[in-house]
Formats: sequence, structure tokens, C-alpha cells
Amino acid sequence: MTVTRLDAPRLRARAAELAGLLIGAVDDGASLGFLAPLGRAAAEAWWEERAAGVAAGRLAVWTAQDGDRVVGTVGLAFPDKPNSRHRAELVKLIVHRDARGKGLGRTLLTAAEESAVAAGVSLLHLDTETDSPAEHLYRSAGWTRAGAIPDYAASPAGVLRPTTLYYKQVAVE
Repeated sequence: MTVTRLDAPRLRARAAELAGLLIGAVDDGASLGFLAPLGRAAAEAWWEERAAGVAAGRLAVWTAQDGDRVVGTVGLAFPDKPNSRHRAELVKLIVHRDARGKGLGRTLLTAAEESAVAAGVSLLHLDTETDSPAEHLYRSAGWTRAGAIPDYAASPAGVLRPTTLYYKQVAVE
């Protein structure tokens, strides 16, 4: 497995593969902001729209590849307000169903955390569906639970579910 940070042109070039990854995760019930069924055109357009954020430095996206096949992704969203440049939000940590259970989620999480530190970020935050498998990963990686919000987001099936907020303070180099 190799983990690569994508620039805007490479993100556009990988949009179709990333769309497949996103569709598979939504089909598996992952709460990623989309309702099922997620159409391919909508998923590809969503990824292509992220390229502007990457080009502007507001978003960083990594992919994990097994050979030429994209099997995972993670992103960091950077705020644009002057009083929040010390933090970033971890977004869209997705691992292909065939690659789960092999440490890839941890590898992607570590890549994002290390890049955040190198960029001068000292605080990371995220939200995830309460009681999702992702919660174990975040807790075991040293993230702190800040609390839960009831009925925060709809699951892919349209059912309102609670969301748990996490944060991690990281050492700046």
C-alpha cells in the first residue's frame, strides 16, 4: 500500500475511483453526508468539486493505493478564518470494504495527523456517527471524545442518528 497526497489535477484524475470508494462506503451504511443510493455522477461531481479546495490550500486529500487501485482516502479541511488557523478537521476517512481490518484506516489517519503537524496545526477535530466502527479507531489513536449530539445527521437510509465529536491535540514541529 502506498499513501499519496493529491494535488488538484490528480484529484480530478482520480475522481471516478474516489466516487466508487464513496459509493461503496455509503452502500455499506457509512454516514459520510450522503443518502443511499448515491449515484455515480453525483459522487464524481462531489469529488471534482473538492479540487478547488485542494488548489486553494483549504483541503488536503490523500489516497491509499494497492497497486493502481484506490482502496482508501482521508482529508483535512483547513478553516479560512484567522483565529482558527491552528486547527483542521479530519474529513472523509474511507477504507474500501475489501481492505478493512488491515490497518489502512490507521495508516491514513497517521498520514493526516503527521501532515497537520508539519503544517503547524496543533488541534484536530472530527465528527463520526455514534457507535460506528470508526469510533474504536479514533479512541485507540488517542483522540478524545468531546460529546455527542442527538439526531445530528441522517444515516444513508435516512434515519436520524447521533454524532460524536472528537478532538486531538498534536505536537507542532
